[in-house]
Amino acid sequence: NEILKSKFQAAPTKKIKPNMDTEDGSVKYVLTGDGAGTVFEIDENSGDIHAIRRLDREEKALYTLSAKAVNKTSGQDLERASEFIIKIHDINDNEPKFAKETYVASVSEMSSVGAFVIRVTASDADDEAYGNSARLVYSILQGQPYFSVEPETGTLGKDERTKNRENYQVVIQAKDMAGQMGGLSGTTTVNITLQDVNNSPPRFPHSTYHLSTPESAGIGSPVGRIKAYDADVGENAEMWYTILDGDGQDVFNIITDSTSQEGVIKVKKQLDYESKRLYSLRVQVTNTHIDRRFEQLGPFSDTAIVRITVTDVDEPPVFSRTLYIFEVDEDTPAGSSVGTVSARDPDTINHLVKYTIDRHTDLERLFSIDSNNGTISTRQALDRESSKWHNISVLATELSTALQTRVPVFIKVRDVNDNAPEFAMYYETFVCENVKAGQLIQTISAVDTDEPLVGHKFVFSLSSINPNFTIFDNEDNTARILTRRGSFNRREMSAYLLPVVISDNDYPIQSSTSTLTVRVCACDSRGNVQTCSTEALLLSAGLSTGALVAILLCILILLMIVVLFAALRRQKKKEPLIISKEDVRDNVVSYNDEGGGEEDTQAFDIGTLRNPEVIDTNKLRRDIMPEMLFPFRRSSPIKNNTDVRDFINGRLQENDSDPTAPPYDSLATYAYEGNGSLAESLSSLESAATEGDQEFEYLSHWGPQFKKLADMYIGQESQRET
Repeated sequence: NEILKSKFQAAPTKKIKPNMDTEDGSVKYVLTGDGAGTVFEIDENSGDIHAIRRLDREEKALYTLSAKAVNKTSGQDLERASEFIIKIHDINDNEPKFAKETYVASVSEMSSVGAFVIRVTASDADDEAYGNSARLVYSILQGQPYFSVEPETGTLGKDERTKNRENYQVVIQAKDMAGQMGGLSGTTTVNITLQDVNNSPPRFPHSTYHLSTPESAGIGSPVGRIKAYDADVGENAEMWYTILDGDGQDVFNIITDSTSQEGVIKVKKQLDYESKRLYSLRVQVTNTHIDRRFEQLGPFSDTAIVRITVTDVDEPPVFSRTLYIFEVDEDTPAGSSVGTVSARDPDTINHLVKYTIDRHTDLERLFSIDSNNGTISTRQALDRESSKWHNISVLATELSTALQTRVPVFIKVRDVNDNAPEFAMYYETFVCENVKAGQLIQTISAVDTDEPLVGHKFVFSLSSINPNFTIFDNEDNTARILTRRGSFNRREMSAYLLPVVISDNDYPIQSSTSTLTVRVCACDSRGNVQTCSTEALLLSAGLSTGALVAILLCILILLMIVVLFAALRRQKKKEPLIISKEDVRDNVVSYNDEGGGEEDTQAFDIGTLRNPEVIDTNKLRRDIMPEMLFPFRRSSPIKNNTDVRDFINGRLQENDSDPTAPPYDSLATYAYEGNGSLAESLSSLESAATEGDQEFEYLSHWGPQFKKLADMYIGQESQRET
């Protein structure tokens, strides 16, 4: 068997020559086995074996074939079949290939020289045992001088000249034939990320910062921001800020903005420009995550001075207290002082302050205040029983800036013994006809709206000696009513009025007389009331129940008749259109005929009745031709209505000064006509005196709707003249 030395050759691959071949053309050669007829074929006359297509060792390296010689005529085997193996010799026709087209790796920025980064491997399909076709050598095409690669293993390492860049891209080549010229090669890309470590401390770009804030800044409001810079990234660049010391340490605080890594200085206490205008702070910044491996590169902190200037703001007045509580006796006369509030302008200019009471908190106008010194006084006597506390608001206003401050004032009305005690409830007291002397018929008690400091103590007595009843004071603010005699008769006296005097023990002593009504009732032998009603007395007088019902029905019928009669009298009867010619002006005639369409609205102006001065003399009817060039013009009455004007101005002033008036415009209508009103009186009363002076010729110009009315008045006038 021969070894093929090429993948494809036109020359015979193998030649078979049996011993019995006499070369007379009677022998035929036959090839069988792996690849016979598809990859290899044999010349049946000469026995030469040829490859009929390109051979690929990487596809199949060995072929096992069998050949024999037969007689062309008889077809008999001249020899037994001969078996042989054809082995494909390798040539360098495959380039090296990496497992990945792109690799991703990372390495710490502070790692030592030659630190392992990643290992890349390539493979070659050629035969490793045959020459150098599959022997690979690795090299760097891009990425030097930052990284290096082991030629034989493909291990990528960090070079000593690596710079502080975040990302690197390295191109590695694998070449066969041991890297010799003519070898095939393949490449891959390695993307390397330089991992950050905390090896850079934070640093302030300035040693001193200057900030300012107005004194009106509220607690928690930001004053300003400062920022330190760290060359590291990610969590290695995270910082936190603190205030180490300074005269503003109790007035300001600092927090860290986790997003921007800035220190935000905020107000911790209320500022006052008049008290202190400049503060100084020493602020420190420190890395949050410190890598102990690089502590020798520290310290990983820095400090800076922050100076904060407080600017002046025009502030409203400030009261000496946040609230005021005053006490006043309820019998204090009007004009008495209750207390004094005090406010000042906190600014250096110290503007003048005026005081007022918010009238929305003092609708009854019980108090007044001195606008200059803030003294609160009563405007009327106070009653503790009506209201124990009065809560008002006092306003302090700067005159120059109109800035205001409000303070609550609580006024307690102290009790004065100005109310007499009285019965605690309404008592329904009765006494039996068969009662005995000294028997208890009622226990009474009293109440007092006053509140003495030592508590109530009431004394009960009778205004005079009563022959029928007596009172016994229990000395516990109650008293017992006892009978002085027995055998009462309700036919003689159905009820007794017993005046009881109740006194208190406060100063000054107050007393009152309350009347107790004692009814006489019929009782059984055990003292249980059987009846005290008026019906029982009537029955005893001989009136039956039916008679009482009849009396009540009669009273009800009489009431119904009275109500019906009153309703009929109130109903107005419609009078005829015209009663007589003499009273025609006392009747108001309603015309429902609209007339000549919308233009007829100018036939008569209703404003004439409201105010004769507003008559439009130039307005003529458009539906008929005017009969005269200059229509009748009525003279205006006297314009001097001073009494009406004064009346309306007075009512207007009262509404403007009323604090309880609604906070919106309202229309107040006053049905007061006054003397010399422009509208005059529409009544015909007292018109007889001036009837002869009136002219009604103008009624004929008002249109056909008023023709009948004009005929009546003008005709009357003609008869009168005749």
